[in-house]
This record gives sequence, C-alpha cells and structure tokens, in this order.
Amino acid sequence: MKSKAAEPTKSKKNWFARHKVLTVLGVLVVLFILGSAAGSDKSGTGTSTKTVTTTTTASKQPDVPAEYKSALSQAGSYSKTIHMSKQGVYDQLVSEYGGKFSAPAAQYAIDNVKADWNANALAKAKDYQKTLSLSPSAIHDQLTSASGEKFTQAEADYAIQHLND
Repeated sequence: MKSKAAEPTKSKKNWFARHKVLTVLGVLVVLFILGSAAGSDKSGTGTSTKTVTTTTTASKQPDVPAEYKSALSQAGSYSKTIHMSKQGVYDQLVSEYGGKFSAPAAQYAIDNVKADWNANALAKAKDYQKTLSLSPSAIHDQLTSASGEKFTQAEADYAIQHLND
C-alpha cells in the first residue's frame, strides 16, 4: 500500500521532467499574464521607468500615430517585464491573440524601443536554469528556437557566456 501512495507523486514529477517544453510554456504564459497585468496598472505602481521613457520619446514626435505610440509602449513592457526577444516582441505585437497591431506599427515599436536584447536573453537563460535546471546547451536551444524565445545566435551565446556571472 505504501508504494502505491508514493506512485502518484512520482508520476507527477516524471510528467514535469518529461514535458519540460510544456512546463516552460506554462511558465511563460503565467509570466505574460503577470506582465500584461503590470503593464495595464493605471495607478503608476506597476509601470516601469523604461516604458515611461519610450512613451515620452514617442510623445515628443507629434506626427507619430496613436497606434504606433501604443505599440511602442507595449513593446517596452514586453521587453522590461517578460524579457522577450526582438522577434518575440514583434510577433506578440502583430499577433491576433496579442496586440493586434499593424505590421508598420510593430516595426516602428521594434525600431524605437529602448531594449537590451542581450540582457533579455540572459534573464531568460537564468530563468530556465533556475526553474527547470536545464543544461547550458538546452538553454541555448530554447533561446534560439523558432518555437521558443527566438533570440539570435549571438544573443543566446552572450547569455550562455554570462549565465553564471
């Protein structure tokens, strides 16, 4: 009887170990939801300085359409709170399940957001190392995967080189 009671716990652990990608995706969804909630906080307590800076930069340009300014603000939030890659931010901005921005508005945001993509890759790499105990090679693969984080090879290389700093 004792061994049967231990089996469900063991099988749950094995499920998470066998389904690391699904576990990572679940964690990313939770982080995205938390990041979206922080980005929509109107009290000012959840907004980041970086987002305010990018919005201020866009607001100095009166000819910039409101959609472009909104895309830029959202891009800053994605970069700062969720540490997304440049391609990941762009994809989220144009996604029908995300920002639903036009391609030109998303490109404007990518071209004007103040983001350190190497730092974002490093933050993601440290998250993978801490939460999933992945090897550096597996982390690199996840960072550069087209189904994963979509960082460039150079950004992923930087992250792996500084993973234990």
